Amino acid sequence: MEPRDEIRGEEVRKAFGAHTVLDGVSLAVPPGSIVAIVGGSGSGKTVLLNILTGLLPLDSGRVLVTDHSDPAAPLVDLAALGEDARDRVRLHWAVVFQHNALHSGTVRDNIALWLHEHTDLDDAAIEARVRESLQAVALDVDDVIDKDREELSGGMAKRVAVARALAIDPIDIFYDEPTTGLDPVYAGHVHELIWNVHHRAREDDKPRTTLLVTHDRELLRRLHPRVVMLADARVCFDGPYDDFTRSPLPEAREYLTAMPALHLREAR
Repeated sequence: MEPRDEIRGEEVRKAFGAHTVLDGVSLAVPPGSIVAIVGGSGSGKTVLLNILTGLLPLDSGRVLVTDHSDPAAPLVDLAALGEDARDRVRLHWAVVFQHNALHSGTVRDNIALWLHEHTDLDDAAIEARVRESLQAVALDVDDVIDKDREELSGGMAKRVAVARALAIDPIDIFYDEPTTGLDPVYAGHVHELIWNVHHRAREDDKPRTTLLVTHDRELLRRLHPRVVMLADARVCFDGPYDDFTRSPLPEAREYLTAMPALHLREAR
């Protein structure tokens, strides 16, 4: 029996007024895979990511996901779930937003909040998890743990956002433009961080699935993901990274040439 998908989008459609952003987009994300959604500015990458995570409603189609609180059950329709059931599914997810979405307060507060609200860990265990997560993203724990959000550099804030995600020990982790706005040195650190987080062993040994939106070609080179390219509101390419770089499709050739400029433009 073939392994089932971790997440599957079926004929997803989304429009804003008269502008159709996604027109029958389908994709399957196998468990343990790394999938990169790419495409020109305005192609619907972040819209698709937000629909797949339930942060944005779709107009038609379905998003089916694994409910890891009952992993033997069939995939569930995310939009059809009640609030409690949807929250239960999301307990196994983490999202690293483009602008990090750190809360006001200290680094410790940001990482510990979810653990206090959604686990039975006591204060000592939460403190240990916070410190372990900061160590995992190569931050000096004692130097940063009591810093306020406003005291963090862009690269440091990104690492804290990843540490917060890692503290959840997610099965599925989603990144929206994870290196946008970072200088090449910090971006290189984040490339390695995403790779290491994907391959970091989970407590229950389930494989981690990574889904990301990016214009960063160096990140794609590092991860060698499966690439899903959007153009004209549809999927125009879906396959391995090496096949994508050699694709004769005009949309792919044009996008590959434009990627460095697009990545810089998104940072502004």
